[in-house]
Amino acid sequence: MNNRLSQDEIDALLNGTGSQEDTEQPQKATLSELERDTIGEIGNISFGSSATALSTLLNQKVDITTPSVTVISKSKISDEFPHPYVAIEVNYTEGFDGSNLLVVEQSDAAIIADLMIGGDGQGADPSLGEIHLSAVQEAMNQMMGSAATSMSTVFSKKIDISPPRVELLDVTEEKGTDRIPEDDLLVKVSFRLKVGELIDSSIMQLYPLTFAKDLIAELMNTDQPVAEAAEAVSQPQETYETPQPEPAVQQEPQAKPELPKRQGTAKKAAPVQVAPVEFQAFDQNAAAAHGSRNNLDMLMDIPLSVTVELGRTKRSVKEILELSAGSIIELDKLAGEPVDILVNQRIVAKGEVVVIEENFGVRVTDILSQADRLNNLK
Repeated sequence: MNNRLSQDEIDALLNGTGSQEDTEQPQKATLSELERDTIGEIGNISFGSSATALSTLLNQKVDITTPSVTVISKSKISDEFPHPYVAIEVNYTEGFDGSNLLVVEQSDAAIIADLMIGGDGQGADPSLGEIHLSAVQEAMNQMMGSAATSMSTVFSKKIDISPPRVELLDVTEEKGTDRIPEDDLLVKVSFRLKVGELIDSSIMQLYPLTFAKDLIAELMNTDQPVAEAAEAVSQPQETYETPQPEPAVQQEPQAKPELPKRQGTAKKAAPVQVAPVEFQAFDQNAAAAHGSRNNLDMLMDIPLSVTVELGRTKRSVKEILELSAGSIIELDKLAGEPVDILVNQRIVAKGEVVVIEENFGVRVTDILSQADRLNNLK
């Protein structure tokens, strides 16, 4: 029997090399098939509601498909993210102890930012400025807030997050890589993102393998299965109505049985005297006023919120984001025009602004009648 090793086998042993299947097998074994499905279902539930929130913000149809889950090594991160991206770091403040990184291609983030500030998304400049990054941050904040709400349903506890932090990520130039979790093995959950006809790309979620294991372990300990949680998130809450009594079934009148005739004479009952009821005459208006007055007296000590409105205006999201200290906002009121006096957000009077010592005040110049004021407060 020949027990001698070939030269290739000797070289493989000396160099510590093996087949590609041998090197990838430990990595694949870090998450079982069931665990991958569980992580994918959590992501599917979370980002399903996020798509709705993003669609409302962008006024575009947004689709986020079922995710694919892989385990990657941090040493191979440059192969996973070869292009410039925008990284959004989200930390959990309640419910979980950990964080995750949401990664979007820079060109896709530019389109989202352009839609957020009132553009049409066509020809968006991929070089993101401060305003565009703020717009992306707000969009991701709404998305992750919706995801946290859905996860609260899945895990049957309150889950909250901190405001996300946005930063440009370019792994090849080692820019923004400090936001990537420090663990050697990371879980990458990749979704296909479609925004109208503008974006057909991927959005990825990245977090440590240990955090993924914690999510799986906690979900396995909850009483609510993932499928039931997904149904609870996706379906609207049922409304219940008070059951009304069923109408009585009308039965055919039955003929009364004939009683046998009695012998002899019967006495007639005495006639009953019936007289129409008489009500005391009264003034309806006076009575109504008296009753309203009594009811109003019961409400005299209830505090009401009084607001003086100087004026109003409308601005686009782009104009709001461009505001800074010293900016002037023009209102729809002319100089010297009476201001509105509101009680519980309803106009009851108009007046002019005065100064009383060091405080502002309002002198009433025109006021509604008491009846009109009462109707406004209803």
